[in-house]
This record gives sequence, structure tokens and C-alpha cells, in this order.
Amino acid sequence: MPHAIKLSFLALAAAAAGTANAQSDCPAVNDVLLTGGVIHTMDAGGAVVESVHIVGDRIAATGSGRLGATDCTEVIDLNGRTAVPGIIDNHNHIVLLGLRPGHDTRIESAASIEDVLALIGARAAELPAGEWITSIGGFNRNQFVPPPGEPRFPTLAELDAVAPDHPVYLQESFAGPSATNSLGKAFFENRGIEVGAEGADAGSIAGGFQTPNPTTRALHELRLLQTLDDQMRGTVDAMRYAASLGVTTHLDQGGFPAAGTAADGAAHFDRYRAYDALLALHAEDALINRIRLNFLHMETDPETPELRARLLNVFPDFGGPMLRVVGIGEFTAGASPIIGEASEEWLAGTRRVAEAGWRNENHSLTPADFPVIIDSWQSIHESLPAPGIANLRWVVAHAPFITREYADRLAAIGGGVSVLGGWRYISGSAEANGPPFRMLVDSGVPVGMSSDGMQISPMNPWIGLYYVVTGINARGELINEGQTLDRDEALRLYTSANGWFLNEEDDLGTIEPGKYADLVVLSADYFDEEAVPDEAIKQLQSVLTLVGGEVVYGDVGAL
Repeated sequence: MPHAIKLSFLALAAAAAGTANAQSDCPAVNDVLLTGGVIHTMDAGGAVVESVHIVGDRIAATGSGRLGATDCTEVIDLNGRTAVPGIIDNHNHIVLLGLRPGHDTRIESAASIEDVLALIGARAAELPAGEWITSIGGFNRNQFVPPPGEPRFPTLAELDAVAPDHPVYLQESFAGPSATNSLGKAFFENRGIEVGAEGADAGSIAGGFQTPNPTTRALHELRLLQTLDDQMRGTVDAMRYAASLGVTTHLDQGGFPAAGTAADGAAHFDRYRAYDALLALHAEDALINRIRLNFLHMETDPETPELRARLLNVFPDFGGPMLRVVGIGEFTAGASPIIGEASEEWLAGTRRVAEAGWRNENHSLTPADFPVIIDSWQSIHESLPAPGIANLRWVVAHAPFITREYADRLAAIGGGVSVLGGWRYISGSAEANGPPFRMLVDSGVPVGMSSDGMQISPMNPWIGLYYVVTGINARGELINEGQTLDRDEALRLYTSANGWFLNEEDDLGTIEPGKYADLVVLSADYFDEEAVPDEAIKQLQSVLTLVGGEVVYGDVGAL
């Protein structure tokens, strides 16, 4: 991390944590009491407590009063605020978010063009002139214009008005379309990239499924500007954004193997160097979120030489409290069997993961793929010596169309289902709806929430939770009727349930003695439907986030 960035970050954290007790006879250990709050532990009994005592990076006690606090204990009065466990996102792409070129500005929570412009304008006000302001993936134009208006990007003129001294680049999904302002337009046209010149097309850059296209070419030019310091700064920004929403732990699912060309979209990265920034920050003890890693493999060679090398030379579950390897996923080899057929390389790679004893994860997007995935896993399970894959926690991710029959079959071989809400919220329809939250929770299969941010889906967990409890998309349409959950059930999928997906349920997910002191103090009471009606769920955020008992976001003095 550039020295100035690290110093400013540490200064912020120190200010947020308050003044440490200066008594010379106090032990040099983190000792914090959160008290005066409404603290939902999300434990099995649903306990709600007033106080939490933290010693070191663990929770020492919960209950009421001072809980053994001494004169050496730093006391933080929550003043009646609601607190919950740190949110665990069991399937996202925070590493890719950290690698975004420019100064990434999350617009995924914006509900109007005015919201987008306000976010871009605020970012411009804090950056030196000439710095790129970008927002790549995690949003959909559906969010920005209510019906019956036509979904659109901000125009070139609108972006110029709020960021006249900064080039701006907004990109939807993996490969566009995208939009820019006048400074960005000049940059891209100087490199032979077509930018709309008139009317509603002014500032627009074409994109689509086929690559390379003008959007992926534009993204490539921005990536050429990046340095390792830029990527480290971007990774810090990504973690701070997550902490501002109460997300404290991520299971990263990797990226598509990249060739470093103009055909690479937002989900591509250089698999040899993609983790350089993350590892450098970890070496400097500068990670403020817990990062767990899955390794994505997409080889088409049935011998899967890269996957073989990974399984032979990397240890599963290797690492420490802040950075740790988990497994293989969300692709094992080749592509997922999205057309209802399992390729030779996918079957061979999946068997190799099972034989090596690794966790495996595979995404499911269509009605045709999950039966092939689960049937194949069951066959591999039955062919191996006991316990087969039963203890490896293999996971089907997204699964918008999974049935009760296959949920039961997955549970029988020790598997689980990772579901998400934000993706369907921003772009779902009555046909492209799901997942079946109610059915899955009732089935008893392990089920937990993710965001799948930040290409086609927002990281913001509160957008996902809004969709889980309402079934309503960004266009105001009820698309998932009969599959919603109540607020407590929904939040459990982001907290207590998600410890299982990381094989860390003894350490994460609830506020209980012995577990990591990862807590979030909320801006409003999520559980109070009068104080926070459904629409207001989307506006919730953290006012104070602790990871391992250390304040990583917010200001104690503002509580």
C-alpha cells in the first residue's frame, strides 16, 4: 500500500476507535465493552442482549451491564442502536472489485439518475482533477428510471455537470454497454473507440455478449493505466465500501482467466497476478475485511493440468483469520453444464477435486443445469470410499430454479445452496425470478445468502434482503411471490447460516462468547417494520463496523 494511504487509513481507524486508556498498569490487549444497545446475537435461541464484552479479537461475554469490564476497558455506548453480527457474503468477487481501474464509485444502491449524479459529484469533490471516476458492474439501468420511463444511463451532459474536471466511465455488467462524459469521450476517441456523439446517444459506448466490443476495448485502455499501487488503493476502497454496509467477511469466487486483451470483460483477471494487491495488503496487516478464496478453473483439457497443479501444491483451509483458502469454484473445469450436459473436462475435474478432499462450488443459472450438477456429484459421492464428499460442503450457487427434490438430494450428500437477491432485484422478471427462498429454508438443506457482486449484481446486502422479504424487483414488480422470508429468517442467511459455508461456524456468524468480535451497528432498526418499512431496508447501512474487535468503519463519537 502506498505509505500515505496506509497512514491515512490507520489514522482513521485510530480516530474511530476512540482514545485508548492511557493507564500504564492496563494490559496491552484490546478490551472493549459495547453497551446500551439492542444487540441481536442471531444465536440459535434468538437472544437479544444489551452488552457485548470483547477481549482481544474475540467475544468474551454477552448479556447486560458491564460484563466484567474494568477501568482498563474502553466503553462504547450504543445509545439504543441496533447491532447484528458482521454480515458474511458467501459468494462474491471482491478481488475483482479491488482491481477496477480508476476510482471505483459504487452506484449500485442508486434509485434514480439524481442518485447516480450525486454519488459521482461527491466522488469528484474528493479527488484531484483529472483522476478517473469509474463504476464498473453491479448495477443495472433498470434501477435509475421508474416505470414507465425508459431505463438509461446519465447523459454525457449530466456527467459533465457534476464532474467537469474528471473523466467518468460507467459500465453495466460484464461487457457493457457503457457511458462516459466529455473528458472520457476525448480519451477513448483518441484511441479509436467509438463514442455516441449526439442526443440520447451522446457519451454511450456499445457493448454486448460478443467480445471484443467498444466497451471491452474501453475497459482495456483503462486497465493499461493501472499500477500495483492503484490496485492496492482500489482493494482498500472495496473493503471500506463493504464495511460501510456491514459486510465483514467475503468468500471470493475468482475471475475468468484473462489474456490481457481488449476481449476481456469486467469478470476477467490475470490469474497469475490477480492476488498481488491482496497479498501485499495482507503482508502490511492492512486487511479490514476477512477474505476467503475459492480458485476458479475453466480449462477445456480433460487432463486439467492447472487444476491438478492447484490440488497438488496448495493446501485447502490454509491461511489465517483475515485471509484463507477455502476451495475450488465457482467453476471447476470448462464451463458449467448450463445446457443440461456435463463436459468431459468438467466431470474429470470435479472427480479430481473430490479425490483431493477439497470443497467445491458450482454455479447454477438455468432449469437444465442443477440436475446435471447434483446427479454428477451424487454419482461421484457414491463411487468414493465413505464418507465420499459428505464432509466437504459442496455448494450449488445461485440456483434460481432448483426444486425440492434436488435440494433434498443435495442435502443427502452433505451439500448446500448459496442464494442471492440483488441480481434478481436489479434485473429480474416474472420469468427470470427465484431463488425459491421459502422452499429451501423449509427443506432443511444448508442455505446461505450471497451477493454475487460486482459484475451483474450489487454487493449491498440490504438490497438483497429487501428482495428476499418482498419478492419485488427494481421496477416495482412482484416477481417472487410465495418464496419470501420474514426479516429474521432473511438476515440469518447472511449471518448465522453462512458460517457453515466457510467451515467456520464455530468462529463466525453469531454474537456469542468465543467467536470473532465481528459486529455491525445499524443506521436504523431493521427488525422494526414501522420504523423501517420494506422500502427503507434498501437504505440501511452501518454506522459502526468492528472486525476482530477493532473499529474498521464509522465514528464512535457519532453514536
